[in-house]
Amino acid sequence: MKNTESKQWFVYILRCADNSLYTGITTDVARREKEHNNDKLGAKYTCARRPTFVVYQEKQPSRAEATRREMTIKKMTKKNKELLLETPSE
Repeated sequence: MKNTESKQWFVYILRCADNSLYTGITTDVARREKEHNNDKLGAKYTCARRPTFVVYQEKQPSRAEATRREMTIKKMTKKNKELLLETPSE
């Protein structure tokens, strides 16, 4: 069994080619960006909207916290997500 709680988790936002935003969580943002752009491991949403670019990321202390933050961001309007992108992140 993997110990996922000891890893550093991130919430990230991708900007897609159609200017839409996609939010997800991962332990490796660079790997996940590559997967979204090249592999079958990317999300179905981003597959048709390539290329995608990471435009935001923030550290979270655990997978549970990352998931909670992801859900909060996903509920935001696009305008509020764009405002979030303007704030400094880690």
